[in-house]
Amino acid sequence: MASFNKVLLMGNLTKDPELRYTPQGMAVVNLRMAVNRRYKSKTGELKEEVCFITAVAWNKQAETCNQYLHKGSPLFVEGRLQSRSWEDNAGQKRSVIEVRAERVQFLGTPSGAAKIQSTDTVEEIHTEPSTESAWLAESEEQADES
Repeated sequence: MASFNKVLLMGNLTKDPELRYTPQGMAVVNLRMAVNRRYKSKTGELKEEVCFITAVAWNKQAETCNQYLHKGSPLFVEGRLQSRSWEDNAGQKRSVIEVRAERVQFLGTPSGAAKIQSTDTVEEIHTEPSTESAWLAESEEQADES
């Protein structure tokens, strides 16, 4: 059976990055993105639709994204779709599909003192899904409690 799981997204952050650390000290950040699509309807009217997506980056890449990105930052994300499931505190089965960021490229210049050229990238690929999945389930349960 053939399969292929690759996602390429270009959009803007809808909120500041949310950096957390696993109990093992591994950094993880949620990048909430808006990706727009503009098109003409059959009547010729210009329309726009927005897709809201969460990309998840890990380790050094997560820390760098948290340091330089902020709400409204344009970025390019290359990764793969990843689904995860957990049971919340009320016993409800929950699930989500996210983009596991393998590469994040900053498209704009940061507002801080440091300058990053648009060709600079932050790349890191991780292969520890069992650790991440267990931690993500725990973090979702904790988030549901608060």
